[in-house]
Amino acid sequence: MTSPPAARIHLMTTFFLVTCGALGGARFGLLLGGRATAVVAAGAVGLGARIGSFLSRRQVMAFFQPGIVPVDGYAEGIADAVLVNIATYQAAAFPLPPGGLTEEKRDARRTPAYRVAAVDGLPPAVRVSAADALDAVDQGRDTDHAQAALSLTAYEHRRIR
Repeated sequence: MTSPPAARIHLMTTFFLVTCGALGGARFGLLLGGRATAVVAAGAVGLGARIGSFLSRRQVMAFFQPGIVPVDGYAEGIADAVLVNIATYQAAAFPLPPGGLTEEKRDARRTPAYRVAAVDGLPPAVRVSAADALDAVDQGRDTDHAQAALSLTAYEHRRIR
C-alpha cells in the first residue's frame, strides 16, 4: 500500500528537519562542553523537532486535502485590523467624559476608520458587518452587540472552508 504524495513529502520534510536539528544540536553541544553535552543536545533538539512535526501533521495534511481551501492570510489580517480599528475609533471619538472632542476632530478620526472598513481584499461579509458596527458607533446604539457580530463574522471567515 502506498501513501499519498502529501504524506510522503511531510515525512521527508520531517526527517530532514529532525536530522538537521540533531546535527545542529550536536555541533552546539560539542562547542559548549564535549561529547556528553553533544549527545544530550542532539537528542533534545531532535526530539523537539519530531514532536513539533507530529503536532503539525494534521494541519499539513488538511492543506493537501482536495476541496479544502485555506483562508487567505491577507484577508484574515485585514479583518483583524478592522476589528482593532473600530474599537480604537470608538475609544478615540467617543471618550468616556462626554464633550471631550469637537465635531471636527471626531470627523478626522471617522474618515480613516471608514477607509479601513472599505479596503480592497476585505471579505464582503466582514465589510458589511464593519459598516454596521461603524454605524452603531456613530449613532450611539448597541455598540457591544455590533462589535460582537463583527468579531464573530471575522472569526467565521478565519476558519478553513
